[in-house]
Amino acid sequence: MTFYELIWQGEGVGDAGDLEEALLNFQEIKPKELSWEQVFADADQAPPCIRRYTSFEAFLDNEDELETIHPTQDMLERFAPDQP
Repeated sequence: MTFYELIWQGEGVGDAGDLEEALLNFQEIKPKELSWEQVFADADQAPPCIRRYTSFEAFLDNEDELETIHPTQDMLERFAPDQP
């Protein structure tokens, strides 16, 4: 089963079973006072990314990821909770 590792500001901060879950989980990681536009505009911080592995075991065994996904601001905003 594929495994996704969430990377925030260069650090592994979570995991997910699929890409949609990973994008949803970033909503909880992002500071509530910041918009995605502000997150992406901060040149001092690495933008969020997702590493995809063949399995959780591959991740634990330090195998190379299959790919690194760089979600766009638009992708992440689609999963943001509705604003009042």
